[in-house]
Amino acid sequence: MNKFNSIFGQILKIFPRLQFDVLAKEVRASRNCKGFSCWDQFVAMMFCQLGQAHSLREICGGLATSLGKVVHLGISKAPSRSTLAYTNEHRNWQLYEKLFYHLYGLCKNEFGGKHKFRFKNKLLSFDSTTIELCLSMFDWAKFRRTKGAIKLHLLLDHAGYLPQFVNVTTGKVHEVNVLRSISLDPGTIVVFDRGLVDYAHWATWIEQSVSFVTRLKRNAVFQIVESFKIPHRKNLISDQLIELDGFYSKKKCPHYLRMVEIWDPENDKILQFVTNNMYLAAATIGEIYKERWQIELFFKALKQNLRIKTFIGTSFNAVMIQIWTALIAIMILKYLQFKSTINWSLSNLSAMLRMNLLTYKDLWKWVNQPYFHPPQRPRLVQQSLPL
Repeated sequence: MNKFNSIFGQILKIFPRLQFDVLAKEVRASRNCKGFSCWDQFVAMMFCQLGQAHSLREICGGLATSLGKVVHLGISKAPSRSTLAYTNEHRNWQLYEKLFYHLYGLCKNEFGGKHKFRFKNKLLSFDSTTIELCLSMFDWAKFRRTKGAIKLHLLLDHAGYLPQFVNVTTGKVHEVNVLRSISLDPGTIVVFDRGLVDYAHWATWIEQSVSFVTRLKRNAVFQIVESFKIPHRKNLISDQLIELDGFYSKKKCPHYLRMVEIWDPENDKILQFVTNNMYLAAATIGEIYKERWQIELFFKALKQNLRIKTFIGTSFNAVMIQIWTALIAIMILKYLQFKSTINWSLSNLSAMLRMNLLTYKDLWKWVNQPYFHPPQRPRLVQQSLPL
């Protein structure tokens, strides 16, 4: 048994204090800190996520009733509710954004950088999820006339299924505007839904040697230039070279594209995929788009296992801090899941970690052997008495 530090304390050691202080100074988050440091705030918000605390009262009360274990977390005492609320409202949230990308760099090196496909190109998925908010309480989160919301735009790296890029905006910002702002390396393959179609940006990607895979719109106008021979496979229908035929669409994207048609037996319909990649097999194009479902699973895991749908503060700064700490927490869960020798599900790992967060156990021994098995008792051998 670990007698010196709790599981929570060992998780926090992933973030070196020296590096943490350097990042805090870069964004000037440690300015005018009196009695409640940036590290104290970070520990409290990570306890909110990993301990799944629902309110300020649960965060502060949970740390205050931990029987002196908070000393091993690098803090002297638990914060008060007013102190934590004021700090979340006024202290710079960009510190947590920098911490997230610092942790992403560490996890990326550990995971190796390989996805499940044979090709060596980097594979990314882009999508967004909407988090609804009460407009009367979150008046800055404009979405519709009577509704408030924020959008979490995310670029998922399929090598380890880690979020490579995150942008949080109000609900009014369309995903296409965020996708245009992302710079991708040549050779990258990015997959997205057909609701994000932007012909002009397709042409930019083609000129930059960036490949994309998406669904073709139902009202898209195009003409077939050439039909390729396809292998005899059950669900593969056609593989064709096309060009856009509409006046404005052809003006925006004058390049040749590739359209692959695949039969979907589950939904009983034909799926049309469009790409600028001319080298991969037609069946692989369909499998790449199917892999896009992983970003939906990531959003589902984020919302189900972490505190991201209800917030402990109503200001923009407090909401951003809670969202970025949730992203840091799910990165930690994925790191523990990857390093473990047993097949953890993310939801089960999150629940078991919450129950053992402040127990004195060795973190890596617990991750690999979470369930305690009592030692077997020696069997008693009956001895017969001499007559």
